[in-house]
Amino acid sequence: MRKMPSRLLCGVAAALCLGAIAGQAAAQVSDDVVKIGVLTDMSGQYSDLNGPGSLLAAQMAAADFGGKVLGKPIEIIGADHLQKADVGVGIARRWIENEKVDAISDVTNSAIALAVQQLTRETSRVALFASPGTTELTGKQCSPTGFHWVYDNYSNAVGPLKALIDKGNDTFFIVTADFAFGHSLEKIASEAIKANGGKVLGNVRHPFGAADLSSFLLPAQASKAKVILLATAGKDMTTAIKQANEFGIIAGGQAIAAPVVFITDVNALGLPTAQGISFVEGFYWDQNDETRAFAKRFFETRKAMPTSVQAGVYSSITHYLKAIQAAGTDEAKAVAAKMRELPVNDFFAKDGKVREDGRMVHNMLLVQVKKLSESKQPWDYYNVLATVPGEQAFQSLAQSECPLVKK
Repeated sequence: MRKMPSRLLCGVAAALCLGAIAGQAAAQVSDDVVKIGVLTDMSGQYSDLNGPGSLLAAQMAAADFGGKVLGKPIEIIGADHLQKADVGVGIARRWIENEKVDAISDVTNSAIALAVQQLTRETSRVALFASPGTTELTGKQCSPTGFHWVYDNYSNAVGPLKALIDKGNDTFFIVTADFAFGHSLEKIASEAIKANGGKVLGNVRHPFGAADLSSFLLPAQASKAKVILLATAGKDMTTAIKQANEFGIIAGGQAIAAPVVFITDVNALGLPTAQGISFVEGFYWDQNDETRAFAKRFFETRKAMPTSVQAGVYSSITHYLKAIQAAGTDEAKAVAAKMRELPVNDFFAKDGKVREDGRMVHNMLLVQVKKLSESKQPWDYYNVLATVPGEQAFQSLAQSECPLVKK
């Protein structure tokens, strides 16, 4: 039997070694697919600000990434949680256990988001939150694999409330949505009002999805508070603003503060009703050439401009895919580490940073709704008054109650 030449032996060995390495690399993507589930409100009162638009944004992110990561296909699926925690958690659990979903995105509704955060922590999956407002996602209930991307109740309440008080608007009545998001916003707002020398004269809580908020607005009107703070969002918020106009509350001199407003809310209200309202936003489609390019593509399908949440879904999924590419695996903790390591640079955020508590820190915008006479085209709704640096917009790590933060 002839011996194989040593040079040939080395070549065969090298080829076998490279083949083994290639096989190992390929095996780093579980189930040979990276599957992302968009869990959102497809049919309820928040469906305009996320819903089908969030699913579209996720699909655009996957397509723009080339449809593959580490040579394996990216699959996007979506579901409607119907604003019910048991339904939302049931879908998330089925996705993880039966459909091998690697990451869950968007997750409208703070109560559902907190439950999904717990589930993804236990099952070592990644959660990419764009819609919920509660700061608990990066607070006491933070997760090594959970990320909060667009805004939170702190970023949208604290700065604007201080500005109101500085202008002499120092008494408040709070109208709160009676679930986790509203409770969180009410708590943060109350603390900010008191810390800045203001006073809360009273508060009421309304049920989610109430068609008539008059019985909750009338006590606010009777309180004579200078500002009525709406710790609510979506159609509840637009209903409250419309009825406040109908009851002459605004004409009577009381200001309305609505910390969590999206461009779809302004579109629903119309400029004659919404004009002059100021609030903090995470994104505006008409900021620059990059934002306009994304918005144009989005509009071609949705026939509406993207909200900050929908833009944030795109951004967070793109960053997640970049992290998989950099980590060489879709294993959740390895990807999460890369997400914290890599800067966020896209049309949504420049030099954004993912902190150890999972908060993606980026600049926010203080905007004011234009007068009808100022608007030059459809969806031309905002005057950008100021850019709020991310370090000022979000709670500092020193304030964080997240167990992951090293004190």
